[in-house]
Amino acid sequence: MPLAINYPSWIHPEIFPGIPVLGLLRWYGLMYIFAFGTAFFVMRRLMKEGYLDTPNYKATEDDLYSFFATGILFLLIGARIFSTLIYDTSGIYRQKPWLIFWPFDEAGNFTGLAGMSYHGGFIGGLIGMIVWCIRKKRPILQWIDSMVIAIAAGYTFGRLGNFLNGELFGRITTMPWGMIFPNAQSFSASIPWVQEFAEKAGIVIEEGQRLVNLPRHPSQLYEAFFEGTVLWAILWLLRKHKPFNGFLSAIYTIGYGFFRFVIEYFREPDIDIGYRISTTTDAPTYLNTSLLNISTGQILCLLMIVGGIILLITSALIDKKKKATSKKAA
Repeated sequence: MPLAINYPSWIHPEIFPGIPVLGLLRWYGLMYIFAFGTAFFVMRRLMKEGYLDTPNYKATEDDLYSFFATGILFLLIGARIFSTLIYDTSGIYRQKPWLIFWPFDEAGNFTGLAGMSYHGGFIGGLIGMIVWCIRKKRPILQWIDSMVIAIAAGYTFGRLGNFLNGELFGRITTMPWGMIFPNAQSFSASIPWVQEFAEKAGIVIEEGQRLVNLPRHPSQLYEAFFEGTVLWAILWLLRKHKPFNGFLSAIYTIGYGFFRFVIEYFREPDIDIGYRISTTTDAPTYLNTSLLNISTGQILCLLMIVGGIILLITSALIDKKKKATSKKAA
């Protein structure tokens, strides 16, 4: 009896496949709308709790709308640019940079803005929020603390969008929840290790079968749960107990970096990029042969963890200095 789960055949990237015009609507885009809607709902709740207020100013709905819109706009720009320039190996976007935000392929088919980088969105969104806070003269760390709670709440939907697209799946596995993704790399059925792996996974290789699609970790769901739901729960519980502004931003940055770094060992890196750091030159991306094989995402997550620690220490020192100054003034 097969242990692996077949990716549901009724799931397509398009919400209404085969229907003119409506076929342009995709689950991935809809999940982005859900993500942003959820994030906005959380931020509005925080605003009503007085989370964005200062002793001399009460945050307004206009503040919330403009702050959120600015952050999301910069996030999308950063996510797209980072994806096309860091993860694309064809070089086409460097040769034709106008295609970065062009939602059609060279044949004229609508593709949407396929390809978004979380780390690019993180950098872009951060820049956007800082710019807004400086222009509006609002406390930067206080407002960003609220945004990271909101982002974590909405992030779950982004990874569910990847799952519905059947992309960013994990490495091969014999775990009973392993899933066979139709777009995953197939392997020659004549290779001994493939036969052994298929047997462990309960997959029967038929006589004369040339290729076999092995089950994968549904890493998109791992990320949706840990980097989204779990991280949001941690931040939500800490929101009324933070010792200083910037604390939640640091916890989010460190927490996301940690969760993503670990999950990257289950998620298959981009085949055309492979590992940035590797113990051997031919280490397969579909297997975790060594913890020392480090992907692009893991390097960026390590930088996030380091940055989060620096932010935590810096924010604590700034808060300590402010309290000392206030005590002297009193």
